[in-house]
Amino acid sequence: MELNWRFVWQANIYWASCEPCTAAIFWSQVRSAQVNWKVSTRRGIIKAVREGQPLDRWTRRSDYQQWCIKQLAKPLAGKKFELKPTPLRLLQWGEDLKTSLPGFVYGVKEFALIPRTDKAGNPRLDDEGNPMMYRARTQKNVVHLSSLLMSDYDHLPFAPQELYEKTLSPSYPWKTRLAHLTSSGEGLRLVSEWNPEIGGNIADQQYLQAQALGMLNVIGTTGKHVTDNSCVNCDKFSFCPRYEDILMIDEEKLFRF
Repeated sequence: MELNWRFVWQANIYWASCEPCTAAIFWSQVRSAQVNWKVSTRRGIIKAVREGQPLDRWTRRSDYQQWCIKQLAKPLAGKKFELKPTPLRLLQWGEDLKTSLPGFVYGVKEFALIPRTDKAGNPRLDDEGNPMMYRARTQKNVVHLSSLLMSDYDHLPFAPQELYEKTLSPSYPWKTRLAHLTSSGEGLRLVSEWNPEIGGNIADQQYLQAQALGMLNVIGTTGKHVTDNSCVNCDKFSFCPRYEDILMIDEEKLFRF
């Protein structure tokens, strides 16, 4: 029986194969206790550091202390890490928690199978001597696009829900399939249908979408533009949200090509 999927997912952003993401897989990830803990921990750290709250709630944790030991053991980065004050160390840990989340590649339905290689470029073999194959997340490896656009507006200077409400306007020309808060709690991620009436490629429509939402020149809480321009790449990785951070989802259309 053929699986019904429209985009792919990765267990991690670094080395995992890009595999079909069914509705069941999607919901298992967004509802997982591990995803909830990582996102909630990062968000709590950001809030505590920003508000000048006591940080011992985090620094007493054994997992944080073990992570610090690993950072200090790194040949070059360890010396820089040793000089970092505790708030910056905690923020770095929170960022590492985010990048260890599973995620989705909404713009691509399928990547080609290619052999895994070692650092020298030689194929890696399994126990039976066969090449180890996986689906690498690179643009040159794309087989089929999904016709979905993924846009990211992070560290907004206002509530992300306010931006989402703009997509509900009758004059807004894109059909939203998924909207959720980012892991920082300060951003909005939108997954929308490519609009054939507008035409152009993914990058063209993402620019026009940001323009329609009034987000082209908005500066966020970090002093940078809130629009993530890297989302014009169809192979852009989107970190998994918590279940409670999903503002809307059109499940029938999101998972059907």
